[in-house]
Amino acid sequence: MNCGFELIRHTLTGKWKLMILYCLYENINRPSAINKAIPDLSRRVINIQLNQLMAYNLVEKKDFQEKPLKVEYYLSPLGKRLMPLLIAIGEWAEDNKETLQDAIHDNVEYLS
Repeated sequence: MNCGFELIRHTLTGKWKLMILYCLYENINRPSAINKAIPDLSRRVINIQLNQLMAYNLVEKKDFQEKPLKVEYYLSPLGKRLMPLLIAIGEWAEDNKETLQDAIHDNVEYLS
């Protein structure tokens, strides 16, 4: 299938990418702050996911060239254009939370 949905799936696949993008949208820009916002997420995975998002031009990195090391990540112009769409999907999920949670609970054996 060669269409936009395939590109979206390939670009945004990953357990934490959407959450990391949302953190950046909320101006949570340092890896340590992202780790505090999403405690289940390891620093290693944060770095991997951020590097992948940079490779897709959704995120930009600012290196302050300081000791100790200080870097921050920001949404790129392309990432900023994506966020209204992701916010809308998040609102849809919130509006349908009970139905979606019931479906997940009822079909947990199929989701593993």
